[in-house]
Amino acid sequence: MKKGKVVGLEGSFAVAEAVRMANADVIAAYPITPQTHIVERLSELVADGELDAEFICVESEHTAMSACVGASAAGARVFTCTAGQGLELMHEVLYIPSSMRLPVVAVIANRALSAPLTVWCDHSDVMAIRDIGWIQMFAENNQQAFDLTLCAYRIAEDNEVLFPTMVHLDGFYLSHVIEDMVLPDEEDVTGFIPEYKYPFTLDPDKPVSMGCYGPPFIYPETKRAQEVAFENTRPKILGTWKEFGDTFGRYYSPVEKYKMEDAKIALLTMGSCSETAMLAIDEMREEGKDVGLIRLRLWRPFPFKEFRDAVKDIELLVVLDRCISFGMGGPVCSEVKSALYDKRERPNIVGFIGGLGGRDIPIEGFKSLIQRALEKVKAIERGEEIETEMIGIRE
Repeated sequence: MKKGKVVGLEGSFAVAEAVRMANADVIAAYPITPQTHIVERLSELVADGELDAEFICVESEHTAMSACVGASAAGARVFTCTAGQGLELMHEVLYIPSSMRLPVVAVIANRALSAPLTVWCDHSDVMAIRDIGWIQMFAENNQQAFDLTLCAYRIAEDNEVLFPTMVHLDGFYLSHVIEDMVLPDEEDVTGFIPEYKYPFTLDPDKPVSMGCYGPPFIYPETKRAQEVAFENTRPKILGTWKEFGDTFGRYYSPVEKYKMEDAKIALLTMGSCSETAMLAIDEMREEGKDVGLIRLRLWRPFPFKEFRDAVKDIELLVVLDRCISFGMGGPVCSEVKSALYDKRERPNIVGFIGGLGGRDIPIEGFKSLIQRALEKVKAIERGEEIETEMIGIRE
């Protein structure tokens, strides 16, 4: 098992260091808070000769992803990053690399969407791009942001995968916070991420058309083939995380559990708030309450098997969404309910929305949320209808 050296890095610099160690060829990006530190640092690394790459400072996020598509099709190892409104400006192009099987890697410093204008974190931007056909993973701290960025290259560029891969880290909570983390030796990273050779590189001597017009007689079959290939990425994702753990000592899973051995109540979270939730679980355990925590690491493809296994013995699942789906409630809660719909034995599911626009959820907030969920279960048992509740709202 390889270790490395302990350093203090902010989340943005940790991502930039992972891209440098992965030896990216092309970086195309446009600055937007709170991801700007990532591309600023990468531009310094390129300018100083520490990373032999082309840095393309484009005029918009739409163009950034377009440049990544072209560079990836030409056989380059590429990287981009954005946040919030920038991700939405990029939205139109995001479907193209997944449909054309181009292994673009992107990091998103999650940010709430306007209006009102805000630069603070929630998961509005993530949930707006759920269905673009990218592999998507969530980091909870800076070490994970670094690790998962390395894993993203190894996963995306596998010839049996060839799908773009996205790593989410919470804006400001991680992107601008300095934490201790372990940087592995460069030769170990080089051994983990092999030299990249895209098997379908565009060749001027053998011109082909890519992504051209697909009328109704062929379009459904192409989407079916894409879906089958996307579902088949699961073993490669798991295998990459296993190999990463064997090499560097840090293991990742699609669904990660905390104090779930005998839990009857489980809280489900995604992203950096999970670590605060752990502290709340610790305190509730000390109070004699049988609660645990489930964290979704892999968002797409959704980890149905692992998720169902994680909740099979609990009585109540409390889902925290950091995004609102207007007229519907919380998008994560909605998908969790869908994943369990056809299961005869399933827990009560209660959803909450919190942390919008960067509002903090303290330890007491998580403890109160679980208590409120228990009250809602009693209402369900009385035959009452319950709605998704937004927590932390000033009266």
